[in-house]
Amino acid sequence: MRVIFAGTPAVAVPALAAVAASRHELVAVVTRPDAPAGRGRGLSRSPVGAWADEHGVEVLTPARPRDPEFLDRLRELEPACVPVVAYGALVPPAALEIPRHGWINLHFSLLPAWRGAAPVQHAVLHGDELTGASVFQLEEGLDTGPVYGTLTDEIRATDTSGDLLGRLADSGAALLVAVLDAIADGTARAEPQPADGVSLAPKLTVDDARVRWGDPAFAVDRRIRACTPAPGGWTTFRDERVKLGPVVPVPDGPELKPGELLVEKSRVLAGTATVPVRLGEVRAAGKRAMDATDWARGVRVGTGEDFA
Repeated sequence: MRVIFAGTPAVAVPALAAVAASRHELVAVVTRPDAPAGRGRGLSRSPVGAWADEHGVEVLTPARPRDPEFLDRLRELEPACVPVVAYGALVPPAALEIPRHGWINLHFSLLPAWRGAAPVQHAVLHGDELTGASVFQLEEGLDTGPVYGTLTDEIRATDTSGDLLGRLADSGAALLVAVLDAIADGTARAEPQPADGVSLAPKLTVDDARVRWGDPAFAVDRRIRACTPAPGGWTTFRDERVKLGPVVPVPDGPELKPGELLVEKSRVLAGTATVPVRLGEVRAAGKRAMDATDWARGVRVGTGEDFA
């Protein structure tokens, strides 16, 4: 079956590689246009586009998927199906209608839970114990199409969004190829999503990533893990922003006020609304990340100082 793959970030590359290695014919990829990156702000190819360049696959980078030139090229390539992973732009009906099997989307949640741009982050933030991935038929609504198949994955107590997304990217790649195989064989069946259990997962902002020290320790832990690696959990110390890596609640720790810091010989604790948390990595603005004990010694945290 002739396919075109649509995706942009690194998390889409495992699925792209799996599709390329499958029995299907990968004729092109669609990705977001080159964008400024790095300190020099030079234009950089997306990870999906870079993979395609390296493997000699045609790359399409429409500014908008409704552009007539893009739609014309899509028709010329005659894909039977377009698998999608984190493409990053809304696909208009004119494009959806071109492949006879439409566009099928690998989404990192158990739909209809966590429809939107940040399903893994919200699953971690809200303390879900189970998540997974779904392959569904793309349509105009936000992740509303009928589902071809799913897989599940347990969210571990120490999982960051990056950890979980990495696992789902690998397992989801196999699921996507299995659905493509079933579509080609005529055995695929898509089931409508249930009306109950819908939740939305908008992209987490920098404001969302600010640690709320007045929250319980479990919520502080979840927020930082949900925002790791991006946008990155953060707080302020002496009126300057510092980023924080994952923390560990300390049930038997000393009583501290929310945000209050306590430097011990081998650990640094910060107070929450319940028990304190042990800090992991700390990164001050313009500095490299370092272990919290090294950071605390370097800045000489004083008695009674706190995060805000």
